[in-house]
Formats: sequence, C-alpha cells, structure tokens
Amino acid sequence: QVQLVESGGGLVQPGGSLRLSCAASRIIFSLYAMGWYRQAPGKQRELVAAVTSGGSTNYADSVKGRFTISRDNAKNTVYLQMNSLKPEDTAVYYCNANSPSGRNNYWGQGTQVTVSS
Repeated sequence: QVQLVESGGGLVQPGGSLRLSCAASRIIFSLYAMGWYRQAPGKQRELVAAVTSGGSTNYADSVKGRFTISRDNAKNTVYLQMNSLKPEDTAVYYCNANSPSGRNNYWGQGTQVTVSS
C-alpha cells in the first residue's frame, strides 16, 4: 500500500519559517510528480507547489518567493520550505504523488500549519 507521510507542521508566528517533509513508500518515487496542496477551513484545496520528476517546479502566486519545493530521490522525500509565513498560510497541508501516466494519484494524511501571534 502506497504511503505518503507528512511531518513538520505546527504553530509559528508571522514572519517565521517551517519545513514540511513528505516521505513516500511503495512507489518508484523518482518517476512521480510531487506536490504540496493546502486547504483552509471553508475553502477548497489548492495547489501550493509542485515538482516534476525532472525537477521543474511551479508555485501558486501567493507563495512565490517565500516557499521552495525540493525533492530528494535517494530518500524518497519531498520538502516544502516555507519562509516569511503569513496568517493566510494557515491550513492543512497535503502531500500528493502523481504517476507518470496520471492514472495513479495518492494523498498524505495532512499536517496542520498555523501562523498566528
């Protein structure tokens, strides 16, 4: 069974930083496109950042310049470095893995990020 396990969430003050990690198992990680999504209360889930198997990245406009997605294929892990956090970044953050064909799509259980003073 494919597993995506997120970690690194928590409570941080505005302007602070967090690094989220997502460890994948039972997939050929290097072939998958990986993404981070978030869902705030009462809102739809939205894409935050994604990285292809080749290393190309894209970001939501709201996080450009503040967040960085990266992957370590040797560790089957994708990261999201979040700097200059704002209260509006508060949400549950989910890791996503998408197979090369697009037919297989997996989600982690989510990790809460709260930005508050």
